[in-house]
Amino acid sequence: MSGKRPVVIDLRFARESVVSALRSAFPDRPVIDMGDAANAERDLTDAEFAVVWKPDPALFRRATGLRAIFSGGAGVDHILSAYELPDLPIVRFVDRSLTDRMSEWVIWQCLHHLRNGIAYASQQRERVWHEIAEQPEARDVTVGVMGLGVLGADAVRKLKVMGFDVIGWSRRAKSIEGLETFDAANLEAFLGRTDILVGLLPLTDDTRGIYDRALYSRLRRTGPLGGPIFLNAGRGGSQNETELIACLADGTLKAASLDVFEKEPLDPESPLWSMPNVIVTPHAAAASDVRALFRHVEAQIARLESGLPLEFVVDRVSGY
Repeated sequence: MSGKRPVVIDLRFARESVVSALRSAFPDRPVIDMGDAANAERDLTDAEFAVVWKPDPALFRRATGLRAIFSGGAGVDHILSAYELPDLPIVRFVDRSLTDRMSEWVIWQCLHHLRNGIAYASQQRERVWHEIAEQPEARDVTVGVMGLGVLGADAVRKLKVMGFDVIGWSRRAKSIEGLETFDAANLEAFLGRTDILVGLLPLTDDTRGIYDRALYSRLRRTGPLGGPIFLNAGRGGSQNETELIACLADGTLKAASLDVFEKEPLDPESPLWSMPNVIVTPHAAAASDVRALFRHVEAQIARLESGLPLEFVVDRVSGY
């Protein structure tokens, strides 16, 4: 093995997936796996890079020689909001597999609501054979995507392939070929056109609690689905869950598909579990493939060592 300094791994993922992926990862440098009890008290001052997802709070105090921190997911709020961090580059996980998985979840949920999936699932449980007469086409439905980063831009393209009318919103103006986009100054117009709202925003001071009653009430109410529908696979902290539940109960929202929550795991007592117009998935829309994550980190380290800048570095001011 070369004289390269170690990479430290502290990932709150399924243990077996991390162990399996590490068998073929980082062949040219030492690895310190913090999931291995033997490393609990190990000196980390020689570690050069850290790959983390909700790591031990002491990690950054112990690993004082780091050159960069790699997030184990597309989001970085789990690091920015919970730790005193050294002044180092923080790199988001961007990978085809993660992007594809997110788009698959978004399309699945949009089609589920388009094709009366909740109603037909209920009929199946009750053994009712009844075709719902009103069946709009995808082209009749406007999907508004909030968040036009890597994940949002890919979801937009694939939703358009499925035939949906798609519009996009981001806080700062963005230009995406073939897509009508809106910025912060035009949120009202964006919401007024939207039948299915897709939340793919990062969690920042500006987006915390952005999905609330005031926002839901401005969605289009005269569309072909009989009321607005909310999908959130971005960050749980962006939704006001109390107001979300109330809006689902009183008809402000017709339905919702939720993959992220204010507190995870979702409390067993949460009404969201049993609401008939809600689909819950356990933060599984775009689960990180650990092998792909390590390939991404290896590629970024190689760039750094060859004199090239890191990609996907987080702007700490904007939070993404």
